[in-house]
Amino acid sequence: MTRIDTMLAGRVVAIGSGVVLAAYGAVRLLADVPGSSLLRLAVWLVGALVISDLIISPLVVAIGVVLRRWLPDRGRRYVQAFLIMAAMITVVAAPMIYLQGSAPPEKALLNQDFRVNLAILLGLAAMISLLGYGRERLRSRPASASGG
Repeated sequence: MTRIDTMLAGRVVAIGSGVVLAAYGAVRLLADVPGSSLLRLAVWLVGALVISDLIISPLVVAIGVVLRRWLPDRGRRYVQAFLIMAAMITVVAAPMIYLQGSAPPEKALLNQDFRVNLAILLGLAAMISLLGYGRERLRSRPASASGG
């Protein structure tokens, strides 16, 4: 089996799995979720699309243009990757932080400290970016001449 055949097989499996999981999710939504909740879900999804495509994406591009002046290409891509991860994590966490404490004690999800969780996730995203940058720096370092 050639490399292209392996890649094609992987793509077929990935696409097939995605289609099956999406169909399963759609059936579950239509069967188990009331219509009013589906409408709220649709509004939320449209809002997420607007935030992603009309706010976050242009902001990331603008920050990339600004960073081009101060950071070399090698480092800039890792800073941009961190900023994208941070934006997506913050978009998910912001409503939870805003609604924190509004739910009754039985609903434990909103009783967590989301500010701390956000800080932990942003720290992990920064660490991932730094590790990626460090790995690239080590790989691009010229081999030292070892004398004997």
